Parts: sequence; structure tokens; C-alpha cells
Amino acid sequence: MTVRTRVLVVGAGPVGAVAAYRLAEMGVDVVLIEASPDCPEDMRASTFHPPSLDMMEELGILDALLAQGLKAPIYQYRNRRSGNIIQLDLTEIADVTRHPFRLQCEQYKLARLLSDRLADHPHGQVLFNRRLLHIEQGAGGVVVHVEGPMAVERFECEYLVGADGANSTVRKWLDISFDGFTYPERFLTLSTAFPIEAHFTDLANVNYMADADEWCVLLRVPTLWRVLVPADAGETDAGLLSDAKKSRVFSGLVGDGAGVATYHRTLYRVHQRVAETFRRGRVLLVGDAAHLNNPLGGFGMNSGLHDAWNLTAKLRDILLDGAEPEERLSLYDRQRRTIASEFVQEQTIQNKAAMEALNGGGKTAQEIKLEALLGDDERRRTYLMRQAMILSLQREAEIV
Repeated sequence: MTVRTRVLVVGAGPVGAVAAYRLAEMGVDVVLIEASPDCPEDMRASTFHPPSLDMMEELGILDALLAQGLKAPIYQYRNRRSGNIIQLDLTEIADVTRHPFRLQCEQYKLARLLSDRLADHPHGQVLFNRRLLHIEQGAGGVVVHVEGPMAVERFECEYLVGADGANSTVRKWLDISFDGFTYPERFLTLSTAFPIEAHFTDLANVNYMADADEWCVLLRVPTLWRVLVPADAGETDAGLLSDAKKSRVFSGLVGDGAGVATYHRTLYRVHQRVAETFRRGRVLLVGDAAHLNNPLGGFGMNSGLHDAWNLTAKLRDILLDGAEPEERLSLYDRQRRTIASEFVQEQTIQNKAAMEALNGGGKTAQEIKLEALLGDDERRRTYLMRQAMILSLQREAEIV
């Protein structure tokens, strides 16, 4: 069996689904394949930043996404020991975005929304239970062999987009190095329907909490609270996923964590890595296949969506308007790899260091910085635009 399409997208996470659906909406024939039987229910990413929401509006799916999420224009930085609260409001930058808020919505909801729509699209097709086996490039296109449910299937495409995550098979086939480092500690994410808000005064939907013993990030999605904490490298998986650890984490938030039931517990390693190139010939990388960062600030999925937005515009120029491929795809690599290296990596490393740093008075470096921002309109606006990823897209536009 041979399937022919103009673009083949590997990986039906949010980034691959956006890339495939946008191409189909542009009139480009596309097939999206996924190794799993459905879009993976990954609970790690749940924040959509304002530029991503602007993009989803242009794609015609924002209302459906908003219906499944929770708006968060305000986020807080709290010191659990002192009780100090610093509050920032994204409505201050409403003049540069149509959606001055973060949307708290699990990433798999976007992936499933778009894969369902793509399945009924005249220019799209979605195939699950398809595991990539082999890639071969030629002068006129790419041949891909995939393990399907009943047989090995052959795909022929003009361009291949690898959106297949951190362990990308596409990237490995291209023999592209993935330079960077892995943190010695891991991150533990817990989710619960327990009413944590009842134990705080005026708790926001997005909260960064400093503590001399264990900082945490506390995020609200429509039906759950998600808590992220660092996990010491010396602790075992069993210990970190145990009821005892769960109870200790929630005791720091609500006083007695023993009675808090969790919906899920996920332990994962945290990386800071950028691929040496985001393309090789007619094969291109987006999202976690191209770059990884720690989750503080919610930049990972969003930067992947911005990769997909940039790349699909360039593929449209090539496939529908006859633009010169080398120039357009080299520009994609230049723009998005620069942003991954200069902005996403740098900012997420700074965000992690700021959460961890304590001075002699017990305040974190981030707390001191944000207190100063409250009285400086210009610096506060710059900070909000950086954390909302608006500055990264402005920087992208400057790269030629």
C-alpha cells in the first residue's frame, strides 16, 4: 500500500495537529500519523499564551478551545513562609494582543479537537497506530515506511514534518545532534480535584510559590488543580510516586495532605536542549523534536505551536505559490532555532533559577525583582510581554 500526499506530519500531539490542520485549511493535502491509538493524554502542558490564542483564533478553533479551558489574566507569585503575594495582570498588554490572558487547558484537548476535524477535512487524513520505521529522501520528495496495524505501509510526500516529541525518531533518522543538558533532579506533577482554593485568600489560577524547603507551581485547569514540584535526584521513583510523598506535598499547601486524592501522578526528567538544525533537506523538525526546556513559564508547548505556525506559512509559500524552497526553509530554521536558543532556553533557565534562589532575608530573587517591577510601568510591561512570549515573536520577525 502506498499513500501519496504533499506533506506528512509525524506525531499527533498539539504541535503536529496544529501543523497538519493549518496546512489542510490552507488547501495543502496532508496526512497526520501517530504511533498511539489516540492523541496521547499528556497532562504536563496546560498553558496557552496570548500569541498562541491569537493563532488559534485565526485557525477558527478558539471558541471550541475556550469552552474547554479556564481564562487566567492574573498570575501570582507567593511566598509560602511570609505570606507575601505579588500579582501581575496581563490585561496591561491588551494593546498588543487580542487575548490578554493565559488559557489553562490540557494540551491533549487541542490535539484531539484538531485531529477530529482533520479526519473530516477534504485536504486531511489522520492515521493512528502508525509507527515510523524508515525515511529516505530523494530529489523530488521523501519516502517513509510505517508499521501499520496489519502491514508495513509506504508513504510518499514532498515534505515530512517531525512533530514526534523529545525522543523523535525523525530526528534520529536525520542524525541530528540534540545538544544541551539534563537536570539532575526530576519534576513531579500531581493533579487533584481537592478545593485547594479554600485554603488560600484570593488564589489565582496560576501561582508560583516560593518556599525555603520546596518551591512549587500551582495551576488550575477547569476541573483540577495541578501541582509541580522538584524531585531530588537521590529519591527513588517509588518514593516520589508514593502516598507519603503526595501527602507531604499537599500538607505544605493545605495543612493536612493525607486526605487529598490525586487524579494522576507523573514523574519526568527535565532537559534544556536544541537540535543542531531544524531541517535536513525536505524533512523538518518542530516542537519537542527540535527543542526541549524546563516547564517554568509554560514556554514548551507554546514555542512548538509557534514553530508550526512559522513552518506551515513557509510550506504554503512553496507548495501553493511556487516560492524557492531552500530560501524559505532555511529561514524557518534560522528564525525558530534562534528563538529556541536565545529566548526559550535562556528565559526558562532564568525562571528556574529565580524560583530556587533564596537570599538571606528569606525572599527569592524573583520576589525581589517583581516587587521592584510593581512600581515601574515600563519594566513591568517588558516583563509581561516577555513572559507572554510576545517579545519572542517580535524577535522572530527581525531575523531574515
